Amino acid sequence: MAEKCEHCCTRIEGLGVNFGSAVILKNVDLHVNCGELIAVVGPNGAGKTTLLRAILGEIPYKGSIKFQVKGKPDGHPRIGYVPQKLNYDIDSPISVSDLIGSAISDAPVCMGIKMSLKERIRASLAGVSAERLSDKRIGELSGGELQRVLLAMAMTPEPDLLLLDEPMSGVDAKGLSLFYELASSLRRAKDVTILLVTHDLIGVAPHADRMVLLNNSIIASGRPKEVLSDDRLVKELGPSLWNISKLPEFMDDLSADGKGREQ
Repeated sequence: MAEKCEHCCTRIEGLGVNFGSAVILKNVDLHVNCGELIAVVGPNGAGKTTLLRAILGEIPYKGSIKFQVKGKPDGHPRIGYVPQKLNYDIDSPISVSDLIGSAISDAPVCMGIKMSLKERIRASLAGVSAERLSDKRIGELSGGELQRVLLAMAMTPEPDLLLLDEPMSGVDAKGLSLFYELASSLRRAKDVTILLVTHDLIGVAPHADRMVLLNNSIIASGRPKEVLSDDRLVKELGPSLWNISKLPEFMDDLSADGKGREQ
């Protein structure tokens, strides 16, 4: 396990994002500590993806996003990002090695992959237990396999902050569980901070340090057990997305302090 540095953080203050006259985010305050896994949940259209795009610097925003990297304020962290989906031609002859090689090297892979780059690709895939996928075409990958490949790319080079935007949308419960376990093992081994957007409240809860309920602004924030038992969750998500009848049994399965790091 990597030693916790305790000198890196992301501090978001008064964040606001408007698209024309539409208010997407308003007065968002969030402090993300080094090595934390924070699950961001909320209804569709709540601004969850917009929050990640603001952190990535892809869209204009009001307020401030400040990074402290290795004790230095206003640092420039390495940010890894796994999007909801990757648009590609399923008939493309591009292999997993080609995809990762093109992402981590300045040299075009169409000219061949040198041994040194092959080793970097192998190490990248090994980090997510996906070495066997190296020669597979990306169009042949299952949803879970593709997300592992995208995670390998996001972790190369090793980031300070990893943003996961509903990374396992459409994947079955077993695949979700495996992905959460993988993400948890990476953050423990590498001390990487993870901000994970998901609709899977129950699945992510045992792995998260904190849960943030977002609907244009932060409605509730705290340990998963606290947020899941907050009356505002049902109000914001609606009974179709959050079945309160599952709560008593599920709460018994969470650790005593509601954190997933010790699971």
